[in-house]
Amino acid sequence: MKPISILDKDYARWLKELSSRYRQSQIKAAVKVNQEMLHFYWELGRDIVVMKAESRWGSKFFSNLSKDLKDLNPEATCFSKTNLLYMKNFYLIYHSLLKIAPQVGEQINVTEITPQVGEQIQQYIFSIPWGHHKLLIDKFLEFPDKALFYVRQTIENGWSRAMLLNFVESGLENRQGKALTNFVNTLPEVTSDLAKEITKDPYNFAFTGITGRYNERVLKDALLSNISKFLIELGTGFAYVGKEYRLQIGEKEKFIDLLFYNLTLSCYVVVEVKIGEFDFADVGQLGGYVVACNHLLRREGRDNPTIGLLVCKQKDNLLAQYALESSSQPLEISEYELAKLYPEKVEGTIPTIEEIEAKLGGIVDDE
Repeated sequence: MKPISILDKDYARWLKELSSRYRQSQIKAAVKVNQEMLHFYWELGRDIVVMKAESRWGSKFFSNLSKDLKDLNPEATCFSKTNLLYMKNFYLIYHSLLKIAPQVGEQINVTEITPQVGEQIQQYIFSIPWGHHKLLIDKFLEFPDKALFYVRQTIENGWSRAMLLNFVESGLENRQGKALTNFVNTLPEVTSDLAKEITKDPYNFAFTGITGRYNERVLKDALLSNISKFLIELGTGFAYVGKEYRLQIGEKEKFIDLLFYNLTLSCYVVVEVKIGEFDFADVGQLGGYVVACNHLLRREGRDNPTIGLLVCKQKDNLLAQYALESSSQPLEISEYELAKLYPEKVEGTIPTIEEIEAKLGGIVDDE
């Protein structure tokens, strides 16, 4: 039997859709069970707060409630004193983001939450595992907006608890979308907003394990030796195309440090790594590579304009901003650091081979 070519666009698109639907169906059952339990935890925590149970029944309230619930439900494993405290804080950390809360004993209903933002927030908070919530409660009990940021990131990127912990420890909420760019002036509004969201400053390259002296080649080799973790740090949708990617421009050869394709943005991303301080000349070189990729690699109707990313050890923000204003190409300038730890498991945010082939028409295999 002759196999169907992965390069057939209709087939590839359908295959990608089937794979996505299959993955979604696998988690739907688990998500449903998780949502029901989270609703119960929320309601229990809300009752404790609204009823002022600790003041009403004394300092040993949580210990007594734990014992009584275990006696009535001997098969249950969720009624420890510690978990009951988490349920109370689960309600406290998010209820301020919701305008209207139901009364004691009432079931949660979407219509009782604020119509737009509140409804969306409810969907978010009841869609990630309880273990993730406990981690966020420990870190951000007094900062519900930060907790909600990580809830959203977990849903969008499929983070495990270990990955969530490491991104929390790396201060992702202070890095995400913070890079200097000229996207507003060089990309359509929708693409500009989406591209800005995936930027970071600084990027965390601690996973390379570099602790001593190094040069640019050592850093690039270390990044590619840990390519899965590098892709995770870059963000959702990045696929690796090549290192020192050769471009034949007239009679000259030019080599891009690192070339990626972002499936979310549908564009090539040129990455240049500098171990020194940023200077004006760096933008000129990066902009030239971006233009060259648009001419040599970009396919009309498939790819959006190429984006350039310069990652340097240090930059003067004003100098970098002036340099960005001088360029007509969409560019980002960020720093990197070598200071924090990353998890061992990184599944969930890297595009599959099928997704890459379907999008690029096999270009990764050609390199």
